[in-house]
Order: sequence, then C-alpha cells, then structure tokens
Amino acid sequence: MPIASFYIQRDIMKLDKVQITQFRNLTSVSFSPSPSLTVIVGANGSGKSSLIEALYYLGFGRSFRTNKHSAVIQNEKDNFSVFASCKDELGEALKLGFQRNRNDSFTCSINGEHSNKLSDLVSLVPLQLFTPQSTDLIIGSPSERRRFCDWGLFHVEHDFQMLSVQFSKFLKHRNALLKQQSDLSAPQNQYWEQCFLERAEALSIKRENYISKLTPIFEKYATTFLAEYKVSLNYYKGWEKDASLAESLVKKREYDGKIGHTTSGPHKADIRLKINGVNAQELLSRGQLRMAVAALQMAQTELFNTLTNRKSIFLLDDVGAELDADKRELFIDGLLDMDTQVFVTAIESSQLEFIQKYNEKKMFHVEHGSVKEE
Repeated sequence: MPIASFYIQRDIMKLDKVQITQFRNLTSVSFSPSPSLTVIVGANGSGKSSLIEALYYLGFGRSFRTNKHSAVIQNEKDNFSVFASCKDELGEALKLGFQRNRNDSFTCSINGEHSNKLSDLVSLVPLQLFTPQSTDLIIGSPSERRRFCDWGLFHVEHDFQMLSVQFSKFLKHRNALLKQQSDLSAPQNQYWEQCFLERAEALSIKRENYISKLTPIFEKYATTFLAEYKVSLNYYKGWEKDASLAESLVKKREYDGKIGHTTSGPHKADIRLKINGVNAQELLSRGQLRMAVAALQMAQTELFNTLTNRKSIFLLDDVGAELDADKRELFIDGLLDMDTQVFVTAIESSQLEFIQKYNEKKMFHVEHGSVKEE
C-alpha cells in the first residue's frame, strides 16, 4: 500500500515550516509561512524565485525553470533537500521531504517513511503556480494544457494516476509495434490494441468530464478578468470529431505505420480557449492572456475545493511584472477567499500595497540567499 494512502482523505495541511538546503543560492534556509498569505520580497537574483522553485518540488518533484535537476544543486554538493512540516484541521502534524541527488535519483519522505514513488508525496501537496511564463498555458503546445487538466484529475480522482500510467505503457507498446512494421490487426496484437483502446477511451472520458465541470466556473471568473469578451472552453479529444477512436485507429493505421507512432488518441488532445469565437492567442494581448490564465487557475482552484473539500497551495512568482495592480488584488483576494495558502514574490513591497488589508499575513525579505521575517 502506498505510504500516502492513509492521508488521501485528509484535508490539505498547510505548510507551517519550510527548510531548504543546498538549493541554488539557498544554502540553508528555514522559515515559517503564514497559513494564509506569505509575501517574499527581494531584488532580482536574491533568491526569492529560488525559494518558490524549491516549494514547487514538493508539489511536482521537478523545477519549473529547468529540465536539469543538477542545475539547482549547489556547486560541489551531492544533493538538495526541501522539508516541510504541516498541521491539519485537527492539529495533527505531518512532515514531508524531498531530496534529489546529483545522479538524478530522488527520495520522498512522509513522516519519516521513505519512498521512491513521487506520487506518494505530490498527492499530498496540491500546488499551483503563476509565473511570467504562465501564458504558455494558452500560447504553448497542447501538452501544456493536457498537464493543466491532468493536474486536476490527479488530485480529485484516485484512480487517475494508475489509468494514466497504464495508458502511457500501452501507447509506448503500440508505437514500438508500429516502428517494427507489425500488423496491428494480427491476432497476436489484438490484445494490445484492445488494451490501448480501453485506456485511451477511459482517459478521454475523464478529461472531457473534468473540462465540462471546469468550464462554467471559468466563465464566471472570466467575467471579472476579461469582462469585455465572450469566452468558451472546449475539449478536443485527439481524433476526428465524428468518428470513434477505434475507427480513427483503423483509418490511420497505414499512415501511423509509415511514421512509426500513433496519431490518434488522448495523447493528442487539446483544450481550446476561444474569445468571441476566435482562438485566444490570436486576439488577446499578452496582458489579457495573463488574465485568462488567472481565470483558468482560479476556476481550477475552486473546482478542486468543491470536489475534494480540501484546500490548495498557490505560488505567484514576480506577480508585479505580470499583472496590473487591480488584477493582482483581485487574484490574491479570490485565492484567499477560498482559504488557499498563497506565496507571493515581488521586487518591492510597493507592488503589493493592497496587502495591508490582510490581517493574517507574513512578510519576508530575501537577500543573498538568506530569508528574514520583517
């Protein structure tokens, strides 16, 4: 039984102490965030984004800034670690940890028990991120939008992780058969074809249902962030609209055999955002794209809360560079109204003057890799 299984039904436990070691310019940092709003101020290069990046590892097991894990480990060190302690609504403690080594191995720990299964840890830390690159959710590749959808499914449907792993396994096997020029209609391959088909259809149905639940909530937030536009959110399955997946696979079999991979299925799915009937990236300015992403993430946070009765953690990095002052306030107000634990970085506290109205907040200053509470 996964070591996280005992905790899955518990409400998300907000981080009440964080320790980071040997991570970029953060040699040894320890701080106690607010359960509500934590503001981290510092000049460029001071380490404030590195602090956010380290927290991100607890929720994803990877960086949002680099694909090379060794790049975040301090020079001449063998690993970095991020530890956090939490308390649930009953006051029960939980200690979480993540360590990644220079050889690319990692270890998760939950209350002292070690695991090499990343999902054990990240299932306990539903975490979202808003950065200067967040517009990639709309203007980037379909894989960005699939990841967005799958984050929601991973945290609300307990069987989604297994389904996703099984689908990937059978897709890989199908692609191997295609590369070998195997006849997928041959009796010895029919079992694998059926396994692929069943997982693909189940995954597609889950995604389509999730987006149908997310859409009305997104439309509600869009009236605030993009009031002048009519928005729509549509799920594209990854194969012809008027055909079943089985029919599409047969139709594309010869073509797929020539190129050596499968071109129909949920691995080709997309979520299309339209503004006044036009693709969002063709109409919206960069600032408006940020607004659309904020609305999507607010909607996902609300849907997560509704479906799980849990709360999440939200990281906003360099929010002053990305949102107008009034939109920053709307974004943070909305997250805090949903009892989200929010971490915000800014170059100067003047970018967040409105936070004076919040009672339960903490301010930290980062300089040369050290963190001090103000």
